[in-house]
Amino acid sequence: MTDEEQKQGGEPRSVGASRIDVRPRNWLVPVILVTLREWNSYGYKLMEQAALLGYGTLNPGTLYRTLRHMEKDGLCQSMWDTSNERGPARRVYSITEAGNAYLDFWVRSLEQYQRNMDAFFRLYTGRPARVDQQKKDE
Repeated sequence: MTDEEQKQGGEPRSVGASRIDVRPRNWLVPVILVTLREWNSYGYKLMEQAALLGYGTLNPGTLYRTLRHMEKDGLCQSMWDTSNERGPARRVYSITEAGNAYLDFWVRSLEQYQRNMDAFFRLYTGRPARVDQQKKDE
């Protein structure tokens, strides 16, 4: 695996000698989409929000390349904002219906993954299932 494959947005993808992935692949896409679901934004602000959501330092090239792919795939759209008279025009991104559907799919997948992780940790720690989890499992 190359150094570039081990990194995503400047953060190591793996921990320790065992090379355990610390987050799902393509994690940046749902992070961007959940941000755009709340408000339209431009690239620099998306990088800031990704950092707040635990993404860490993000290479601007990675962000803008991802945004171009997302726009090509119909997950987001952009337009030029020329309202700022003091500075250059900026591209403002917004989520599309397809982006909302993709985000919903990610959430359902993560909920299943969370249930799997909860089951793993119950086995690992020897603790019984939480009461709310037992009711869902029945």
